[in-house]
Amino acid sequence: MDYYVVDVFTDKLFGGNPAGVCLLDEWPEDELLQNIAIENKHAETAFLVKQESGHHLRWFTPHNEIDLCGHATMASGFIILNFLEPEATKVSFETLSGRLSVERGEQGLYWMDLPAHPVTSVPVYACLPLALGVPIVEVLASIDLLVVLENEAAVRDLAPDFKQLIVNRGEPAIPADLFGLIVTAPGTDCDFVSRYFVPEYDIPEDPVTGRAHTMLIPYWSNRLGKDQLTARQLSARGGQLWCQDLGMRVNIGGRVQLYLNGSLHIS
Repeated sequence: MDYYVVDVFTDKLFGGNPAGVCLLDEWPEDELLQNIAIENKHAETAFLVKQESGHHLRWFTPHNEIDLCGHATMASGFIILNFLEPEATKVSFETLSGRLSVERGEQGLYWMDLPAHPVTSVPVYACLPLALGVPIVEVLASIDLLVVLENEAAVRDLAPDFKQLIVNRGEPAIPADLFGLIVTAPGTDCDFVSRYFVPEYDIPEDPVTGRAHTMLIPYWSNRLGKDQLTARQLSARGGQLWCQDLGMRVNIGGRVQLYLNGSLHIS
């Protein structure tokens, strides 16, 4: 099967978030998809099948299938628009999160349309001050847990104690259906910054996370009173995102770099 690796939300190789993209003629057993994701060792591998109803997209971590992955969606759109359907300017996908799309924009940007996930306030769970070791402004939740810190330096310098998050959660415990932990603060050269951690799924830190921005964009749009924002994710690889709050949807822009194309040999 044709296989690509793409660095997303970056204008240079070895930055942003790498995603594997596998092109399939039909869906095999899920066990094979999971084994490929394990072998690839990326945080997410995207699998694409083109059917009469359009492109169908699924995402697997090395542990399990997930219901939403932003950077692997943008990677999939980039591959289709540059290698499979270069005459097109937009591609849509059927996914577990409904219909998503990626569109070719100006100045080398690709724009991804995702559902928005507005946040609500939740308690400061007992493990969070222990795990983060910095002052917490507020805690919110939707599909992930969102912790707001005082400033960009607090986000950049953060060194979480993952044991506190996984083992010694304290009372009340963080609900199990909150997939990851986002930390965020106002930015110095952008509207907001963030980092994203999923230690329970062997992703100590995700480099740049489209999924997280489906929560971050509604939060910062409401807080700052603006619907167009710029963002940076402060991981070691780093990434830059352009953001639009569309109410029930968000539009996320970024640049994409092709790292690898080749074949997977599956007997």
